[in-house]
Amino acid sequence: MSGVPFSGEANELFRLGFGAMGLDGRFGEQGDEAMIASILFSLEQGVNFIDTARAYGRSEELVGKALKRWKGQRPFVATKVAAASEPAGYLPGAGFHYSLPVELAYPAGHVTQSVEESLRQLDVDCIDLVQMHQYWPQWDTSDYWMEELIRLREQGKLRFIGVSLPDHRSDLGIALARTGQIDSIQTVINIFDSIAFDGLVPICREHGVAVIARVIMDEGGLTGWLREDTKIPDTDYRHRYFDCVPRSVYTEKVERLGSYIPEHADCLAELAVRFVLSDPGVTVALTSMQVQAYAEANIQAARKGGLPAPVFNTMKVRNRWIRHFYHERRHMI
Repeated sequence: MSGVPFSGEANELFRLGFGAMGLDGRFGEQGDEAMIASILFSLEQGVNFIDTARAYGRSEELVGKALKRWKGQRPFVATKVAAASEPAGYLPGAGFHYSLPVELAYPAGHVTQSVEESLRQLDVDCIDLVQMHQYWPQWDTSDYWMEELIRLREQGKLRFIGVSLPDHRSDLGIALARTGQIDSIQTVINIFDSIAFDGLVPICREHGVAVIARVIMDEGGLTGWLREDTKIPDTDYRHRYFDCVPRSVYTEKVERLGSYIPEHADCLAELAVRFVLSDPGVTVALTSMQVQAYAEANIQAARKGGLPAPVFNTMKVRNRWIRHFYHERRHMI
């Protein structure tokens, strides 16, 4: 990880980040005190990277409250710039799962406004990493959004600049990684969706760009939680997410992963965590840990490190399943 921004500040034991999207209740309401306690527990166990976003409801606020109570070394805090309201005339999900002109997603001044609000919600003077929550390669021809981020960095309001790619299409970030303008790229990486290891991850490593892996549990599907008869509440972010294909198709693919257990992992969730951490090009892997039991299990898995190289390389080939659940889900709404 030599040369990667902020890698020297990361805890090499874990390379596991606290994904704070669940703090807004989209995976089920836990209560403020319980979620703050889970953040503090994770920090006590050595996790030192928190990833939140302006778009995650009260997530930044709760992270800020946890930081005020934390007495140890301050963790690395990353957030994301909220996009403007979804414009009229575009399909649902425009900007995240369909291309949108940058002038509509991030009008001039909007990046600055979002960062200023994040500073207030987190109750900090400087944010370690600010990422664009939406990003499309064609936006690179309009550099005013980057200029706003650079100006905020010069003002001492942020330290590093990154982008979060919209979905599984990790190749969208390759050209940007080669420019030297960006410090980090966040993308989907998991057992089923490992395509980033083919291109983006080695290119980022070559150019000193940090890689932040998200959805490492495939929204919980890679934990063994999902069954044929599992009922997902309408209020849950994952409602109908897995059912863009027959439920049996998904569960059968998960069941095949059982061949790696218990020889290479004690459970599916451990296998999922260790798979993503097997490639040293991944700077940090994010997983939702708003529930302390989840945090404890994920931290224990991360402590074991990556999988043996032959197992990791075999899984990348045999268990890859490229599909676009986010795209399909939009058509079911």
